[in-house]
Amino acid sequence: MSLSTARTFLSEACYGEQELDANSALLELDKGLRSVKLGEQCEAVVLFPKLFQKYPFPILINSAFLKLADIFRLGNNFLRLCVLKVTQQSEKHLEKILNVDEFVKRVFSVIHSNDPVARAITLRMLGSLASIIPERKNAHHSIRQSLDSHDNVEVEAAIFAAASFSAQSKDFAAGICNKLSEMIQALDTPVELKLKLIPMLQHMHHDASLASSSRELLQHLVSSYPSTPMVIVSLHTFTQLAASSLVDIPKQLQLLLQYLKDDPRKAVKRLAINDLKLLAKKAPHLWIRENTQTLCECALSSPYNSLKLGMLAVLSTLSGTIAIKQYFNNMTGGSSVPPRLTDLVKLSQECCYHSNLAVAAHGVIVLSNIAISCPEKDIVQLEQDTVLGVESLLMLCSQDSSSSAQATLKTALTSLVKLLKSRPHLSQSAVEFLLGQLHLSCDSSRVLVCHALAAIATHLPVLGDGMLGDLVDLYRVASHSSTDKQQELLVSLATVIFVASQSSLSAEVKTVIKQQLENVANGWTVYRIARQASRMGCHEFSSELYQSLRTRVASEHFYFWLNSLKEFSQAEQCLSHVEDGDYSGAMTAIAEALRSYQKGIASLTAASTPLSPLTFQCEFIKLRIDTLQALSQLICTCNSLKTSPPPAIATTVGLAGNDLQRCGRISMQMKVCMDEFRSLAARYSELHQSSFDADYATLRNVELQQQSCLLVSHVIEALILDPQAASFQEYGTLGSVQTESEYERRMMSVFSRVLEEVEGLTKKHPPVSCLHTGCLCDAVIALLKVPLSFQRYFFQKLQSTSIKLALSPSPRTPSEPIPVQNSQQLTLKVEGVVQHGSTPGLFRKIHSVCLNVTSILQSKTGPEYKIPLDTKTNEIEQRVEPHNDYFSTQFLLNFSILGTHTVTVEASVVDESGIEWKTGPKTTVSVKSMEDPYSQQLRHQLQQGGSQPAPQRSAYARF
Repeated sequence: MSLSTARTFLSEACYGEQELDANSALLELDKGLRSVKLGEQCEAVVLFPKLFQKYPFPILINSAFLKLADIFRLGNNFLRLCVLKVTQQSEKHLEKILNVDEFVKRVFSVIHSNDPVARAITLRMLGSLASIIPERKNAHHSIRQSLDSHDNVEVEAAIFAAASFSAQSKDFAAGICNKLSEMIQALDTPVELKLKLIPMLQHMHHDASLASSSRELLQHLVSSYPSTPMVIVSLHTFTQLAASSLVDIPKQLQLLLQYLKDDPRKAVKRLAINDLKLLAKKAPHLWIRENTQTLCECALSSPYNSLKLGMLAVLSTLSGTIAIKQYFNNMTGGSSVPPRLTDLVKLSQECCYHSNLAVAAHGVIVLSNIAISCPEKDIVQLEQDTVLGVESLLMLCSQDSSSSAQATLKTALTSLVKLLKSRPHLSQSAVEFLLGQLHLSCDSSRVLVCHALAAIATHLPVLGDGMLGDLVDLYRVASHSSTDKQQELLVSLATVIFVASQSSLSAEVKTVIKQQLENVANGWTVYRIARQASRMGCHEFSSELYQSLRTRVASEHFYFWLNSLKEFSQAEQCLSHVEDGDYSGAMTAIAEALRSYQKGIASLTAASTPLSPLTFQCEFIKLRIDTLQALSQLICTCNSLKTSPPPAIATTVGLAGNDLQRCGRISMQMKVCMDEFRSLAARYSELHQSSFDADYATLRNVELQQQSCLLVSHVIEALILDPQAASFQEYGTLGSVQTESEYERRMMSVFSRVLEEVEGLTKKHPPVSCLHTGCLCDAVIALLKVPLSFQRYFFQKLQSTSIKLALSPSPRTPSEPIPVQNSQQLTLKVEGVVQHGSTPGLFRKIHSVCLNVTSILQSKTGPEYKIPLDTKTNEIEQRVEPHNDYFSTQFLLNFSILGTHTVTVEASVVDESGIEWKTGPKTTVSVKSMEDPYSQQLRHQLQQGGSQPAPQRSAYARF
């Protein structure tokens, strides 16, 4: 029963249980370890990785590993093997073992066993621990001894351990290198053993002399042992060593190309190709033109499709890097051959029409990358060749539903979209071709073609109108069944229609889509289409879809979620009817939108759960509500110039020196509005900083909302409050920024137009007149007319990152403060674990964690004296880089003032670009500062002697 209890606890997927639960699970597993039944012991051992994943802090991991070490020391070989597997699975937790010496001592005692299998398991265990004990001399000695063993199992384990220690320890690598050389070159060493020893040389890269001697040995082996297995192992080790030491990569490239060109064995050629691809990814800048040319010549002369495919894979990797520019730049400097007549272009053109689809796909990639990066005059012919090659491959693959054909189709479409972004003048004919293929393709191919059309239309919206007719015609006959591919096709086609329509769906299009959805679509497909409509700004249509879905879900949380989405879509639909110049209509539309938004935020709050709190969604909607209220207030303020103009004396007051008084009460109201918009911009910035897991489009959306608030505040300042100081230079490049979505394009267009109008008005008319307030109201209406885009992160979280903190010392109970004497300082240890979802680092990765510790005096118990401000609080910040998702640091805090202090530890993360994100969490602990016994005794003596109490002395006041 005990193990089943632990298994139930450890199988739960959610985090957030109390520490007692983890400790009780450890106790249950400990009972299983002490069982007399071997099966229960093994089951307890294999449950430990789940325990480490559940509670990944050192105090528990240290205890657990010490228990496992005891099992390893006292158990049989099968138990030892289980412990070894657990250790290898928990490699990222090894550095959290606190008593490393004790742990290694218990494990190492088995190395003296008479059983060679026990010794072999121990050696593998030591190899698995190499990251935390790289310089243990007794381990080094045991590994060297075991390499001379007569038992094959022990020797193989020693090789594994030696490779692990060589990767971690420079001293061990330097010491073992000569022994390795002797064993490899010895005549009595079996060939099978040599093949296992040679890969260890890839770790001999800790200094130049060690790498050089290892390279000489490998060179000798390659020339002295020409058998296929020996050449393959030696060459691959050669490549790994060169990739680690970097300086030998050019020589290694020449060696691999030589074997690829001259060696007749296919296995060696295949190994050379794989290693060349590794070096192409590792160091493409080191590929000179001669290397690429040799590879092209080999590919042109090779009769084998498999080898040609491998060489083209290397070239396709190189074609997207600086190597392709070096190929053409060096060529033009030395000869007059046009680019399209070079071997590289000939090869890629030939392969585009190859019968092998994978070869053709790589040919298309190379040719399109050349067309994108080649700057020559005769690029027109190369572009046409590229488009023809892509179109022929698309025509061939679009009617084939096999997995290989679909992978080739996806590759070809990706290359085409990339080419069209670089060469927009080719887009019209390419779109017409893709639309023609849509009618002839199979369903899975249609989905991929739709994705490509959506990407092209997003980049070039002018092509959208031309697509719409064909797309709607295809939607009418798109689906006749409810298979997964048919459902996916409905979503993809609808997405392209939304992109092509640019958020203005006609009644005919809506009818066609609804009819198909009613006939064959399931609820999930309808939701996905509604989600895409919300993203593209088609809010009227999405509102109707959400309305139809509300009653088709099984959970009330889902009902409230769909209801909130319906209300948000209705709110944005109200704003879409705003007309230019109709200020009262804009006020009415905002009021209706706010009414729907308030209903929606209530439903959104009801939809949140402890596991899915919907924090980003709630904050984004609250900001949208406050922004609409601020825009409504701004229109009211502009109207007040008509209802309450400046008094007649205002001009005289303005001439006396106060320009703002000349405008009357509107100037003060405008200042309030400006401050409100700046506050909203700051809140949008905070939302942006807290959204570490958001995708780039969502973050850009939040940035645009922030910029719109800053724009309005800037326009208020430029038109009314301070026209002389307003500068337009920093906004001058808005129109030339590369946009990635229709929403961003519209917002940037509004920003540019508003700034031009404001700049022209400030030069012609002094403030404040109806022209100025009209310009402000027009800017508000222009912003309202852009349909809001609800991006992916509002609906879906693809990346999940959270930080869990543990503080020590910790109080016995949450309400009890930590006692500390005022003459001493408290050492606060902060440990943390970074927890990831299923796709860690999809958008950005954590480089370091910033910990901020502050303390505030809550209540004072000592005598009343004037206390320096710097002694009341502590404020310290440290940055620490997590290793294997774990970090630890310490803070020294001073509590010289008697009383209760609140210590707050807040974590934020810094990504690889150096941007700080306010992710949290924030942990609070209470500290009670008490008087030390000596000071207390001295004060009592002074009081008994009738003397006045001396001022309190702190730790710093003594010096």
